[in-house]
Amino acid sequence: MVKISFFTSLTTRFSFFLLFAFGKMRDFFNIIQDFRKSKKLVGYAPICSGMEDFYTRRVYHRAQDCANRPISSAPDSWIDVVERYSNDNNKTLHRTSNSTRCINLGSYNYLGFASTDEYCTPHVIESLKKYSVSTCSVRVDGGTTKIHSELEELVARFVGKPAAIIFGTGYVTNSAVIPVLIEKGGLIISDSLNHNSIVNGARESGATVHVFQSNNPAHLEVVLREQVAAGQPQTHKPWKKILVIVEGIYSMEGEFCRLPEIIAICKKYKAYTYIDEAHSMGAVGKTGRGVCELLGVDPADIDIMMGTFSKSFGSCGGYIAASKEIVRYLKHACPAHLYATSMSPPAVEQAICALKVILGEDGSNRGAMKLAKIRENSNFFRSELKRMGFEVLGDNDSPVMPIMLYNPAKVPYFSRECLRHKVAVVIVAFPAVALLLNRARFCISASHSREDLVKALEVISKVGDLTGIKYLPAAPHKTRAKENGKKLG
Repeated sequence: MVKISFFTSLTTRFSFFLLFAFGKMRDFFNIIQDFRKSKKLVGYAPICSGMEDFYTRRVYHRAQDCANRPISSAPDSWIDVVERYSNDNNKTLHRTSNSTRCINLGSYNYLGFASTDEYCTPHVIESLKKYSVSTCSVRVDGGTTKIHSELEELVARFVGKPAAIIFGTGYVTNSAVIPVLIEKGGLIISDSLNHNSIVNGARESGATVHVFQSNNPAHLEVVLREQVAAGQPQTHKPWKKILVIVEGIYSMEGEFCRLPEIIAICKKYKAYTYIDEAHSMGAVGKTGRGVCELLGVDPADIDIMMGTFSKSFGSCGGYIAASKEIVRYLKHACPAHLYATSMSPPAVEQAICALKVILGEDGSNRGAMKLAKIRENSNFFRSELKRMGFEVLGDNDSPVMPIMLYNPAKVPYFSRECLRHKVAVVIVAFPAVALLLNRARFCISASHSREDLVKALEVISKVGDLTGIKYLPAAPHKTRAKENGKKLG
């Protein structure tokens, strides 16, 4: 967890106070100014109202040029960011015909499959010719092709489970599957920093939901013990089932799940385990098989394994890997399988080909080289950020690495300055993270060359000095330069 200093906490709170105070003042004067020419429909309640509307208008709009940036290229190691301008203080943004070539530190292209690939691209083009862009049908009607079944078999074999089922998006995979697995009378114990798709899936299930402190097995055991002893609310009957949900890599922290300890606790209390490996599958582990391989956990000890194809595999969609009984049940009961259009065939083919490259079934060792490169790039970038004095979150080998910005004024300034120096970064602020824990998040790819990373680090260091976000002591400049020279050599 992040430990924020008193001074940083105080100044960050004061900055937010100023933003909110001036926002409320502007709203007050706008009400007076527009009182006689109100455009509100008589008798209608306002559609946009409340704190969400205020935050969007008075806080988010100040920095919305740092978000939703359109690109005009493949999300490779370098991208073309379309230039925009505003004539009304960022209320509206207008695209131009110009673009800026930037180093891409924002996409989830961990293994570099998102651009043209010598093995994947020709197969994807052939599948496009054969199957078209869409099946125009749900899986149970005319939406299951030969390659859909092939991908499900390949995923199951890759992750080490008996069977798998695929869906159109990763978000839907969580939000639609969880309510099918558990219902009223069941208990979900969810990590406090789980993705929004998991949160919404848990809410929709009707089950009782409790959270435990992020990645804290000791607190998980406390919650489990209390809930098993207390039973269901009011009746105190035993829970019908208990489902513990965690992530492989927490996408806003870059931290690996403490999976061995969590599995041991779940076994002790007879709870089922559900792991979301969206950011870890394909990106970590000696052969790319995620945190189970990295941390020495047998996939048989996990009941439900979820993952996506939109990160390491350069495609889109998601999957659930589990026992044959669970997969069969999902195919008969999950709305995302029964009522949603099936995964696009070219996207399916892309995922198949990427998996074959990782497995070495394309006849080359490029998969092993990509996995080695992503580890090397991630650990180099993380170590250099730490040496420069940035407060970096996450673990070694993780390709996700946030640095803390805290102050709301520093968030858009950091993003704009990086873009001005041709480095595209992602900033993360409330409500995606806690109010005081604003950050920038870098995602490293195997497609980044060492020169790309060094250039990006130079820019980030320079901008970090300008914004005053190097909160920790930096290594001596000569030492850093000497070590960088050894690594480049």
